[in-house]
Amino acid sequence: MFIHAIYIFIAYLVDLVVGDPRFLPHPVVIIGKFISRLEKIIRKIFTREEQLKKAGLLFPLVIVGGTYLIVSLLIYGAGLIHEWLAIALEIWLISTTIAVKGLGEAGMEVYRHLKNNDLAEARKSLGMIVGRDTDHLDESEISRGTIETVAENIVDAIISPLFFAVIGGAPLAMAYRAVNTLDSMVGYKNEKYINLGWASARLDDVANFIPARLTAIVLLFAVWMKAFNVKNTFIMILRDARKHPSPNSGFTEAGVAGALGIQLGGLNYYGGIASNRAKMGEATRKINADDIINTIRIMMLTTFLFGAFVLTITFAMNFV
Repeated sequence: MFIHAIYIFIAYLVDLVVGDPRFLPHPVVIIGKFISRLEKIIRKIFTREEQLKKAGLLFPLVIVGGTYLIVSLLIYGAGLIHEWLAIALEIWLISTTIAVKGLGEAGMEVYRHLKNNDLAEARKSLGMIVGRDTDHLDESEISRGTIETVAENIVDAIISPLFFAVIGGAPLAMAYRAVNTLDSMVGYKNEKYINLGWASARLDDVANFIPARLTAIVLLFAVWMKAFNVKNTFIMILRDARKHPSPNSGFTEAGVAGALGIQLGGLNYYGGIASNRAKMGEATRKINADDIINTIRIMMLTTFLFGAFVLTITFAMNFV
């Protein structure tokens, strides 16, 4: 088991250094294409809205189950050729399920534009990573959107796939990414997906339940090590985490808000339609671009500490 944990930590380092090279096909992109094809098939077969409720179960069964099966067969086949090929494939596949480098770079891109006083480019870069309207946002609101995205994705894009990799290696980590991709594509509570996407949205909530709460604990250590306000972080997690529309995303967003002494949430626009998100944290000051940097630092240390924690626990278990 300790050797398995080492593979996972190496995968973390691979993503941290290499990220997602554009010349290699990304498994999540492939999963997304299969989701789109399955949706077209389902909508052709099930034409009535009441049928879509049951048909929504096909997404987890086919996409998540199929992903797990295919990845398991790939690693098994690689092992038949050579043990080291299977290990290399396992490490690479796990690295594609996490996005430490990509998340950090996305935040830094917005930060650089803000520091160059280029609000137009900052809005454009933010629009690539959020669903809200960004055309008329000022520096503070651009920074808030970036911070919320980085904080929320500490769980979805890093800790959760690492958590499932610990339990079931690359097959389970990739199955989690399938769950998360389903949620991002069909897990909406709008007219189009309220019936078809309910199972995908619910499964994503269940999958992230434990990782989100583990992340909150590790986040406290990261905040303490970075000399931010750990007491306020703890208070805001307890007070505000459950205000978030997601049962899981609020833990890291409230934690980051508490650590930095800022307030996240509030008024957003989606396609010109106003949406008021619950506010988390106390607005002790106005949010600025430097808060993006501090959020990225918290994200990097939190994820590193989680990896180190996994290594330590599995190493200790070898001697029990």
